Amino acid sequence: MRPERAAARGRQKRDMESKPDNSAIEHALGASALAYLNAPFLNTPDARPLRFLAEYLEPLRRLRFENVHDTIVFFGSARIKSAAQAKAALDEFDYQNRVAALREGHPPDQVLAEARRRVQLKAVEFSRYYEDARALASRLTTWARGLKHPRHRFVIASGGGPGIMEAANRGAAEAGGKTIGFNIQLPFEQHPNDYITPNLNFQFHYFFMRKFWFAYLAKALVAFPGGFGTLDEVTELLTLSQTQKLAKKIVIVLYGKSYWNEVLNLDALVDWGTISPADLDLFRFTDSPEEAAEYLTESLTRIYLQPPAEEEGPPAIAKTR
Repeated sequence: MRPERAAARGRQKRDMESKPDNSAIEHALGASALAYLNAPFLNTPDARPLRFLAEYLEPLRRLRFENVHDTIVFFGSARIKSAAQAKAALDEFDYQNRVAALREGHPPDQVLAEARRRVQLKAVEFSRYYEDARALASRLTTWARGLKHPRHRFVIASGGGPGIMEAANRGAAEAGGKTIGFNIQLPFEQHPNDYITPNLNFQFHYFFMRKFWFAYLAKALVAFPGGFGTLDEVTELLTLSQTQKLAKKIVIVLYGKSYWNEVLNLDALVDWGTISPADLDLFRFTDSPEEAAEYLTESLTRIYLQPPAEEEGPPAIAKTR
């Protein structure tokens, strides 16, 4: 045998010996298995771009099927209870305190008891925002359903969880409208509420894809008192509006002026020169469902319902500048 042929066969043998054994994978998948049916692969880091794309295309398909044109997004705390829930929790706290006092023959630690009762009273006070969100979502849904548009306009959307999110979906459902829940997988607090239209109940893994759907469909935003998540969403949409990155105007309402003025000292940003005075016109404070509904319906009518009419199609590819 010629030396060069022997060397070639030696290399071939070494290559075959070093080739990974895929027999187990081939046995599990079968000879004709398709990559997009390979669940173990789809959950690997290599397939992450496909998961991104899935969280874009799957909601898009459902929104088109449900004929949703655009939304009004509600943000706010997941921890705010309804008036009935907050009152029931306060009554239960008082009852347990009385039982403990009778059982032990003397009142429990008064300082601790009063501190805990203040928390319960704060929850009762805060519950008005739940009821206001519910009333506002109902008003806006009733208005939107009366537009006689071929598509569903200004559908109430929320993060899909409890608290203010539940109140928004609840008010829209009670008014007979479709309502959207953009849920996110979290270790606590977040679970779909019972008022979301079933086929519009979305579940996201990636925060940025959930944020995309909030911003893309929204023609208006109503931000009730909330925590880090609410602040994150509000400042992001304010930034998009300030920089004119979206090829549309989003009407932004901060609901609960005393809360927002205490939590966000936006006048200080003007004083320090980090925003311009005109940036304070990007939003409006409101304090009642009636006031908020009047401002939102007037603004949305002027911007989106008067000539020239915008495109009639359902959601497509997002427009940006």
